[in-house]
Amino acid sequence: MAKVLERPTTEKPTMQEAYKRVCDLLPYYRVEVVDGRIVVNEVPTGVHNDIISNLLLQIVAVVAANGWKLWTNIKVFLGPQADRYVPDLTIVPRNPRMWGADEVYGEETKLVVEVVSPSSVNDDYVAKPREYAKAKVPLYLLIDPDRAVVLLFSDPVGGRYQQKVEVALGAPLDLPEPWKLTIDTGQLFDADEPKTGSPG
Repeated sequence: MAKVLERPTTEKPTMQEAYKRVCDLLPYYRVEVVDGRIVVNEVPTGVHNDIISNLLLQIVAVVAANGWKLWTNIKVFLGPQADRYVPDLTIVPRNPRMWGADEVYGEETKLVVEVVSPSSVNDDYVAKPREYAKAKVPLYLLIDPDRAVVLLFSDPVGGRYQQKVEVALGAPLDLPEPWKLTIDTGQLFDADEPKTGSPG
């Protein structure tokens, strides 16, 4: 008996369908949707991972004392038809409200952290603060090793962050309530790693 072949569809997949296909094809990569573009993030470098590790050493006591969780591969839910971001580090409460199994509501987070890479500069500085603020992410920490600066976006109101603090790498940076913690940004790099760039 002859097998009937289905006619291939000519319909263009939706962004969400295309995103899911890329995620399925590349399960070990961080795949995001940024400004309507599917972005496959490069594998983090050793320096990139060291920055996250050194940050964790400074915040883990507060995280543990509050019963929060450290998540390194979770999507932040920005809305049903919105972008999809996978931060380098996300701090959440013990039982955060979720959109499905792999997306946490932005307003549920305690801190979202991104380390800038050469390919993500515009996304990290422009698109992500805008969308994180709309999703009511309370604190967005941006670490830029090339410019040697650290930025903290806070107080999301009306879809915009009302506060932005930028410090040169090496200066202290205060995390507000509920953290009550000062980050020593100079400790984000290991002593033997080069610090490129200059505060801008």
